[in-house]
Amino acid sequence: MSDELSKLPPQVQERLLRLQQLQQTLQSVLAQKQQVDMEKTEVEQTVAELQKTADDAVIYKAAGSLLIKAEKTKITEELVERKEMLDTRSTVLARQEERLRSQAKEAQAKLQEDLRPVSPSSK
Repeated sequence: MSDELSKLPPQVQERLLRLQQLQQTLQSVLAQKQQVDMEKTEVEQTVAELQKTADDAVIYKAAGSLLIKAEKTKITEELVERKEMLDTRSTVLARQEERLRSQAKEAQAKLQEDLRPVSPSSK
């Protein structure tokens, strides 16, 4: 494969590398987005559970390997704030994903154009 790659014109090699970079970046963004969405779901479930508990219920918050007693209202505020931040992050990642998909599609189309004359004709 490397031998075949070296036979391609430098411009085509660069486009191929660019497409590979875009695809890798897209995979990274998708992984980040999935992580953010999972955390967001977890926060939403936690807030829902907190809403079911009494206002005077004893609540503990994880701080590293410790559990610390905390106020329900304070914890709820922190979680709502965290969810808003995760919503924003998810939106940013979705836009980035959309842009990368578009760039990759465009790069792939240009690469296919470049490779048409190089490809052997139908047998």
